Amino acid sequence: MEIRPTTDKDLDVFVDTVHAAFGRFPETPVEGGGLWWSALEMDRCLLALTADGRPVGTAATHAFELTLPGETLVPAPGVTAVGVLPSHRRQGVLSAMMRHQLAGLRADGEFLSVLLASEAPIYGRFGYGPATYTARLTVPRHKAALAVPRARGVVHTSATGSVEVLRRAECGEILEEVYDRYRRAQPGALSRPHRWWALRAGQPPISPAPRHVAVHRDAYGVPDGYASYSVESGTLTVDETITTDDAVFTALARFALGHDLVSQVVFQHVPPDHPLRWQFADLRAGEVSGTMDWLWVRLLDIPRALTARAWSTDGELVLDIDDPFLGEHDRYLLTVRDGKADCVPTDRRPDLSLDIGDLGSVYLGGTAPSTLVRAGHIRAHRPGAATLADALFRAERSPHCLHWF
Repeated sequence: MEIRPTTDKDLDVFVDTVHAAFGRFPETPVEGGGLWWSALEMDRCLLALTADGRPVGTAATHAFELTLPGETLVPAPGVTAVGVLPSHRRQGVLSAMMRHQLAGLRADGEFLSVLLASEAPIYGRFGYGPATYTARLTVPRHKAALAVPRARGVVHTSATGSVEVLRRAECGEILEEVYDRYRRAQPGALSRPHRWWALRAGQPPISPAPRHVAVHRDAYGVPDGYASYSVESGTLTVDETITTDDAVFTALARFALGHDLVSQVVFQHVPPDHPLRWQFADLRAGEVSGTMDWLWVRLLDIPRALTARAWSTDGELVLDIDDPFLGEHDRYLLTVRDGKADCVPTDRRPDLSLDIGDLGSVYLGGTAPSTLVRAGHIRAHRPGAATLADALFRAERSPHCLHWF
């Protein structure tokens, strides 16, 4: 079997192969773009070929930036379009592509990669761990009343800004600008390169699918948040709510919940710990469902990755890390002082023993190390080690990603 990079001439073969791997056919192009594969960069794609040159597998990466705790932006190849034809599964094709891809990313100087897992059991084998989570919140209109804030000094959102309803075609630049400000401040968020918006490649509100957009403007008229939504059969569905300001989120939620002629409002991609549920007059008004993993992280250079992010407290841990897929086993001393880390090889006795995928899960602060200790995935070698790890890895703002790729 040969695994080789693709060129622009391979686009049709690549697209046909990845669709066949999932038993689908490519969509017919429509006016306004919107084909998900139009954002592929062919110099970042791989084809797996049989000895006689037949394509049987695909894999690719997008060039994204990932926001780490501390609002640090780092390159993050987004693995996508991974598929193997049904006739060639369980023959080592996927493992060979993943190993080839990871080696290539390391050679390019990358220290992590990310993906969205179509099936959870698949990518843990290759060292990826779930690092952010998302949920759906469904609210019946008759239970949608928001409570008056009890904290003194909280200003009612209607006094600090306004909401304007625009058609998607009218506000493309606004969406791109607001999203870019949001992702730079939100740990776990990925960039949306301009070409994605220009090509309409992705899911709403990037795609050409018809959507209304509620744009929030601050007291000076500057857009500082938006909610993309549609109404069908009495249900208003919010694709995504983009803002880093809780008051703006509340204003956009209030707008959606007050929409006429709908029986329920569904908020997609809400962080599991978002305060919106606590803002209802009826605590049980919002039904949480569809809670699931979203962004998975794979570390390729542990010292570089651990020193890139910010840290919330001081401390010292010895991490014994196993990477079975790449056949590596290393031990590092992580020392954090004044929000910055130093990570060096050591032969000291470990405080925690963990798999590379577990390290990916805790890396952004969205999974507590103690949770994985209790689950039997991480081994704590001394009392207090898990508690210290929780304090060290915790982020000031919970990581969240809602970009689809």
